[in-house]
Amino acid sequence: SVRFLRAVFDGIPDLFSIIDRDHRIVLSNYHGGFDYVPDDVRDGFPHCYRAYYGRDAVCEPCHAEEVFATGKPSFCEKFNPRIGYLEIRSFPIFDDAGRVILVAEHVHDITARKIAEESLAGEKERLAVTLRSIGDGVITTDTEGKIVLINKVAEQLTGWSQEEALGRHLSEVFRIIGEKSRKPCPDPVTRVLGSGITVELANHTLLVSRDGKERTIADSAAPIRDRESRVVGAVLVFRDITEKRKMEEELLKSQKLESIGVLAGGIAHDFNNLLTAILGNISLAKMYVSEGDKVHQKLVEAEKASLRARDLTQQLLTFSRGGAPVKKTAAVTDIIRDSVAFTLSGSRATYRFSMADDLWPVEVDEGQMSQVINNLILNADQAMPSGGVIEVGCSNLTVGADSLLPLRSGRYVVITITDEGIGIPEEALPRIFDPYFSTKKDGKGLGLATVYSIIRNHDGHITVQSTPGAGTTFTIYLPASGGGAIQADTEETADHTGKATVLVMDDEENIREVAGEMLKFIGYDVEFAGNGEEAVTLYRNAWESGEPFVAVLMDLTIPGGMGGKEAVRMLQDIDPGVKAIVSSGYSNDPILADYRSYGFSGIITKPYKLGDLKKMLATVTG
Repeated sequence: SVRFLRAVFDGIPDLFSIIDRDHRIVLSNYHGGFDYVPDDVRDGFPHCYRAYYGRDAVCEPCHAEEVFATGKPSFCEKFNPRIGYLEIRSFPIFDDAGRVILVAEHVHDITARKIAEESLAGEKERLAVTLRSIGDGVITTDTEGKIVLINKVAEQLTGWSQEEALGRHLSEVFRIIGEKSRKPCPDPVTRVLGSGITVELANHTLLVSRDGKERTIADSAAPIRDRESRVVGAVLVFRDITEKRKMEEELLKSQKLESIGVLAGGIAHDFNNLLTAILGNISLAKMYVSEGDKVHQKLVEAEKASLRARDLTQQLLTFSRGGAPVKKTAAVTDIIRDSVAFTLSGSRATYRFSMADDLWPVEVDEGQMSQVINNLILNADQAMPSGGVIEVGCSNLTVGADSLLPLRSGRYVVITITDEGIGIPEEALPRIFDPYFSTKKDGKGLGLATVYSIIRNHDGHITVQSTPGAGTTFTIYLPASGGGAIQADTEETADHTGKATVLVMDDEENIREVAGEMLKFIGYDVEFAGNGEEAVTLYRNAWESGEPFVAVLMDLTIPGGMGGKEAVRMLQDIDPGVKAIVSSGYSNDPILADYRSYGFSGIITKPYKLGDLKKMLATVTG
C-alpha cells in the first residue's frame, strides 16, 4: 500500500528527495529531510537551499542545476553546517520526450568517515615525520617483497627516490654484497617473509648504491603482522656504519701495535744496552787513533753500523710504550728539509718544497719526526724507479668541532708528501700501516707501521690517498705548539777541567765501564753504583763529606732493585739541587717524555756516543 511504502521510504536513514527546476522539494523522506528542517518550513514545498542549508539563495555551485543542464548524474562531497560532511549523488528524471523535469538526490552523512580519514591522515603525517626524523634507513614491503614505503635516509643510502622505488622489488633497490667475497647476499626481507621471524645481516656486508658507491651497513628485517598475526609485509631498518667500522679498525690496529710493542720493547732494551757498550767503546777507540789511520776508518764504519742498528732499535721502541717521544718545540720545516735532502742524496728523484711562511711551531721528538719523513720519502723514491718529482708541502690548519677528521679541535700543522709513482693497490690501502705488511718483494713492513705509531704518539693523524699508476699522497696532521721559543742545539763544548766527580748507576757492568771510560776521557772522576740503594748511600756520603757529585748518571730501571725513578726522589731529599741524568734503553713509563716532572735534570737515551754524553753533562752542570 501507499502508506506502507511511505513508511519504508521515511525509515531510510539517508536523505532521498526530488527537486524541480525552481529548486523546490517535491518529495522527501521524513528522516532524511525533515528531522533537521525547521518547523516553519515543514509544510508546503520549501526550496532545498532554505530547507537543507538555511540559505536565502541558491547554493554556489548547485549540483541540481548541473544535472538539469547536462542531463547526466552528478557526484560531490559537501560540508553542511547543520549536519557535517555529506556525500551527494544527483540523478536526472526524464519525461516521455527525454527532457529533464526533475532531479533525484541521495544524500549520505559521511561526517564519521571524514573524521576517521582526518585522524588517519594525521597518523600518516606523524608516521611520515617520524620516519623522516629517524637516522636509519627504513623500507617497508608487501608480502611479495615490493616496496611500499622508503624514508629519506634510505633514499640517500640507496640512491633511489621514493617515486622511483615504490612498486619495485626490494632486491632492485637494496643491493648488498659480501665485503670479502664480493658476491650478492641473500635478500633479508625474502628470508623474513619466508620464515616469519626477525633476521639480521651478517657482518661485513656492503650496500651498493645506485651510483655504485659502497657502504658498510648493519641492518635487521622484521615481519609486519595484522591483528590476526598474519604476515602482511616486512620492514627493513639499516644504517651506514662505514665510519664506525673505520674507527674499530683503527682501534684494532692500535691494539695490534701495542701487542707487538710489548715484545719489541723488551728486545730493544737488551739490544740498546749492548749497543751502548759497543758504541761507547768505538767512540773511545777513535780518540786513540789518528784520522788517517786505517784502523780509524774501520772504527768509523763500525760506528756507522752501530748507529744503523740504533735506528732499527728505535723503530722497535716506537711500537712500545717506552718509545714515547721526548718532545721539544721545533720548526718542522728544518726537520723536513734536512731529512728530505739526506734521504734523496744520490737518488734519481728530485724534490720540490711548498712551505707556508707563517708555520706554527710544533712539539715533536726531532729524531722520531726525522724517521717519519725519512720513511715516507724513501717510499716515494722507491715508487719512482725511473725518477720523478716528490712534492713536499707544509701548511697551517685549524680543525673545528664539525670536522670529519678524528682530531680534537685546535691548531695543526699539515705535512703532505706526494709522489708520481706506481701507486698503492686499492686492496692494500687498508693494511699499509700494519706491522710486517709490505707491497714490496723485499720489504720488512716496519717503515709505515713505525710512521703510524710515531704520529699516534704525537697525538696526530696520518692519511693516505693513492691512485695506481698516478701516485700517492701521505698527509700528516701534527698539533701545533702552544707557543714558546724554539730551542737551539747545544754548541760543542770543551773538555771538563778541574776536579769533579760523576756517579754512574747501572746494573750492567759493561755499561758502567764504558760510561766511566768516557767520563774520565772528558776529564771527570767517576764512582759506580749497581742499583739505587748503593747510589743513595754513595751520594749521601759524598754530600756529608763536603765533596758532592756534580752529576749522577742513572739507569731508569734496575731488575730486582731500586731504579732511577725511585732513587732520584731520595737524592732530592739529600740535595734538592741534585743534577740527575736519566738513561735508559727502554721504559714503559712516561718518564722519558716528561723527565723533569720526575726530578731529573736531563736525559740521554741508550746507546750514546762520547759526544752525546759530553754535551749532556755540559748542559746539566751549566
